[in-house]
Amino acid sequence: MKIAILSRNTRLYSTKRLVEAARERGHVVRVLDPLRCYVRIAPGAVAIRYNGKPLRDIDAVIPRIGTSTTFYGTAVLRQLEMMGVYTPNPSDAVLRARDKLRCLQILAAQGIDMPVTVFGDNPDDSADVLALLGEPPHVIKLNEGSQGTGVVLAEKRSGSQSVIEAFRGLYANFLVQEFIGEANGSDIRCFVVGRKVVAAMQREASPGDFRANLHRGGSAVAANLSAGEKRLAVKAAAALGLGIAGVDLLRSKRGPLLLEVNASPGLEGIEAASGVDVAGAIVGHLERHVTRRGG
Repeated sequence: MKIAILSRNTRLYSTKRLVEAARERGHVVRVLDPLRCYVRIAPGAVAIRYNGKPLRDIDAVIPRIGTSTTFYGTAVLRQLEMMGVYTPNPSDAVLRARDKLRCLQILAAQGIDMPVTVFGDNPDDSADVLALLGEPPHVIKLNEGSQGTGVVLAEKRSGSQSVIEAFRGLYANFLVQEFIGEANGSDIRCFVVGRKVVAAMQREASPGDFRANLHRGGSAVAANLSAGEKRLAVKAAAALGLGIAGVDLLRSKRGPLLLEVNASPGLEGIEAASGVDVAGAIVGHLERHVTRRGG
């Protein structure tokens, strides 16, 4: 099988592990910088080139598209899909997950429980928008932020108003969410491959922070999931059309709550905490689907 990995950096842990796992299983694998790909679009004659040469005979592609390259990266991925290349995470699914507001709307329509979330544009409506949410603390987050960036905890209503005004001044799209205090600065990352949670870890925020992201100094240990948590994670990934996803949950008094879904989840933290060969599970998923499609 010939596998392409869309990634801007061959030295990233996740990219290296996917390359290793694919080669260990006897596959040909190539890392492609999506920004160096360029395409030809014409009826019945779509093509893609890289460094002056055509890309042909690719069986499967694993997208590792960062937030800063979402538009171009998903366009390249879409071109490969048009050429019949299998991907576990189609371009439209990546776009659904990348837009936090759209993601939550889709998942709420599926009956997936989550922290109450509000969204509004006009400054004149801010007070009523916050009234829909309830009393602080409130979590205010950028709609397209990642790895804990652009996420602010406001402990008073006046603080929420100030952060909202600041984000509006930057013409940023943002959400305001209910703060789940009983989570105590921890969350659960479930790594979904296909229709199964293959690994899970519990992340703890660093002292003085409420964000449990490892990129923000948090720590992680292997997590034991309940059957309900596994079902929720798999259902969320499926609702967005993702075959590979990092699904983040909060444990609350009313049960597990969906926090976020990541279409390009990192492998380093989850493999270290869980001891699971997640990269191998991803390559195994490609093998099953490409074989099924006759690749």
